Amino acid sequence: MGRRTARSAPLGGAYSADSGWTSARDRFWAGELRSAAGCAGALFAVLTLADAWKGQLTAPRAGIWAALAVLLFAVLAPARVSVDQEWLVSRGLLRRRRVRTDRLARVRWHQGTAPRLVLRDTLGGVVELNARVLVDNPLLWIALDAGVRHSLGTGTLQSGAGDLLRAAEQIDGAAARATFRASGLE
Repeated sequence: MGRRTARSAPLGGAYSADSGWTSARDRFWAGELRSAAGCAGALFAVLTLADAWKGQLTAPRAGIWAALAVLLFAVLAPARVSVDQEWLVSRGLLRRRRVRTDRLARVRWHQGTAPRLVLRDTLGGVVELNARVLVDNPLLWIALDAGVRHSLGTGTLQSGAGDLLRAAEQIDGAAARATFRASGLE
């Protein structure tokens, strides 16, 4: 009766009957990682075949093309974003960053070609997220929103409330447009 049960959710999260959503992850990360690997592999193949076609392919040149492909993969590989309880974690190829969503101190919204949300907590943790991740993964956005509301309620969020409102408007608007597009109402 009073047992906590966790079940898997189709949207990339886990649900607990007692406390609601307890964890969520970027459900499109694996596909984006495969795309990055495919682009890097295609670059290596094209450069190697072009050299072979010209008769200029040598081991050092193939090594240079392989290094260039690895560099492209490192640039294109997305960070794996997840939230568990009150921690939001971003795992890149070389490092892992995390913030406590219930102890946020500063939020900054960077507009541009790829809008980004920078979160800083009271413990010194910093995470930079692509807004597309939050649009594509509603459970991540819900968990972050709950943490932000808690931070606002406890007074730890010192700056960035206006930036967060702008981010919320854009993310919620993009999610609504995607829903309308998917249902054919646009």
